[in-house]
Amino acid sequence: MSSILISRPQPDESIPYYHRYIAKVGDQNLGDQLKEQLHEVEQLFENVTDRDALARYAEGKWSIKEVLGHLCDVERIFTYRLLRIGRGDQTPLPGFDENAYVPASRFDERPLPMLLTEFRAVRLSTIALIEGLPADAWGRWGEANQAPITARALAYIIVGHVAHHLGVLRDRYGLGAAMWSSLPA
Repeated sequence: MSSILISRPQPDESIPYYHRYIAKVGDQNLGDQLKEQLHEVEQLFENVTDRDALARYAEGKWSIKEVLGHLCDVERIFTYRLLRIGRGDQTPLPGFDENAYVPASRFDERPLPMLLTEFRAVRLSTIALIEGLPADAWGRWGEANQAPITARALAYIIVGHVAHHLGVLRDRYGLGAAMWSSLPA
């Protein structure tokens, strides 16, 4: 019954833009990876203060809070697409502009613990959906942002998108570094 053990999507199951996210996903159980990422996010932010989370690695780039909020927004959108396509809904789904979402969200005004709680809730909801989809749902095709995509590809994109941004948070923002609280806001 568990659809968590799904095969890696073929290249034609999404547009090439998403291949970079899919490539970041390991071959182990997808459900385990979703749970491990949740734990990884919580550990990564363990010593980050609300002030630290306002940091940007360069002018015009998102703050750490905005990156975390972006992860919540995008996971919701991709999970909604996964739900619709996994259920066989053939209605074309519109795209979205993440760069318009972030300023409208005002994530920097929210406490960091609230954003972490939101990410946890969104991720647990994603896990529940993925665990509950029947095996035949994974090969279903739909259209999102004017491009064909499968439910399987969306599940991998969800994991890969978070993996991508966790790398950015480590490499460009220095999250996880020992002296993290000394970063200027």
